[in-house]
Order: sequence, then C-alpha cells, then structure tokens
Amino acid sequence: MSTLFISDLHLDSSRPQVTQAFYRFLDERTDNTEALYILGDFFEAWIGDDDDAELCLEVKARLKSLSQQTQVYIMHGNRDFLYGPKFCQDTGATLLNDPCLIDLYGIPTLLMHGDSLCTDDQEYMAFRQQARSPQWQQQLLSQPLIARRALAAQLRQQSKSMSALKAEDIMDVNASEVASQLNTHNCHRLIHGHTHRPARHKLAELNAERIVLGDWHDKAWCIEATEQDLKLQHWQIAP
Repeated sequence: MSTLFISDLHLDSSRPQVTQAFYRFLDERTDNTEALYILGDFFEAWIGDDDDAELCLEVKARLKSLSQQTQVYIMHGNRDFLYGPKFCQDTGATLLNDPCLIDLYGIPTLLMHGDSLCTDDQEYMAFRQQARSPQWQQQLLSQPLIARRALAAQLRQQSKSMSALKAEDIMDVNASEVASQLNTHNCHRLIHGHTHRPARHKLAELNAERIVLGDWHDKAWCIEATEQDLKLQHWQIAP
C-alpha cells in the first residue's frame, strides 16, 4: 500500500490536458493507494461549493468515486480557499487544516500548502490575511456566480501581473519560517507545494527535510510514500 501527495494542478477548463492527466493518474495510480492528499491549488480558482460549471461537477464526481475505496484529503490553497462542507459532502474528501501534522508510516510529517511560508512577500501575506477572513469570504459568497467568476478572473490576472514584477526569491519560502514550523510541530519532515519549485531539500542544521511538490503544467508531479521509501516523481503530460 502507498500514500500519494499532489498539489498545484490548477485545474481549469482552458487546460483540458491537465484534467485528463489527473483522470489518468486516478485510473492508473490509485488501485493500491490507501490515501490521496491534495495540498492546495487543486483548481485554478474555486468560487464556492455551489459552482455548477461542468469541470467542477465532473471532478467532484471523480473524487467521490475514488473516496469509496481510498481516503481523500484536501487542503486550501491560495487559489481555492473557499472549499466548504458541501464540497466535502460532494467529494467524500476530508478538509485538512494548514498546517497539518500526520503520521506517515511512523514518521511525523508536516503538510502545508506553502503560501504561508512565503513571508517575504508582504503584499501577498496582507491579501492572504484578508482572504481568509470569514467576513470577507461571506461577503464574496453572497454574490451571484457570474459576479464571482468575473472577480476570480480579475484576481488571476492581477496575480500574474504582480508576480511578474517581484523578485524570484521573494516568492519562495522563508527559511526562518520553515524552521519555526518544524520546531513548533516537533517534526523533521515537511511536504508542501505552492512555489512550483519541486525539489528535496536537506536541512542539515535542523536534521530535517523539506520536500516540494511541482505544479502540473508540462509535467505532472506526485510524492509516493510507502513504509519503505518516499519518492518525488514526475512524468510528461501529453499536449
């Protein structure tokens, strides 16, 4: 048996090849899997559990089918922080806190989306605090779907424009914040996504490891963990 971790698929109707790659992943990789963890930014944008777009309904149905045989866990990302109880009901998934500490085959492992580690990006951190406010979210969800779709498109465009102007290191994790999270949770392994910089980082001074999942663009990325091993894997997505 194995446990799988994915992140940053950014599912969107404009990128059907990624959606199809995800479906193939479910068909080919989950037969012997006891749990699938989705660590945020599963969708390019999630505008509410009442979204009736074809892609949303189709993906939820696939997750619901998977949940009949495999535990499915999902975490909010910076693009899909509006998952609520209905999403969990429709998919059979369990919503995780961020951060979340799990026992992964006897090894305490901290799971995060990763955006909260990027503390050098003060502009984004201010937006994150606002977007996670229950009052802000309630006000957003009270708007009709058409208005939420327009706002999501506007925010995506703003995010792209802002990212293009920022230094690369500002958008990466802050080493002190990584150390703080590991020390707070008394563990020596961290798995996260968000930065789109897949790698395994040995943190010698902490006797720890930070493993970063990649985004699904031209390649698909996952972590496969078993009792014997943990592997960061990738494969090409068909055009």
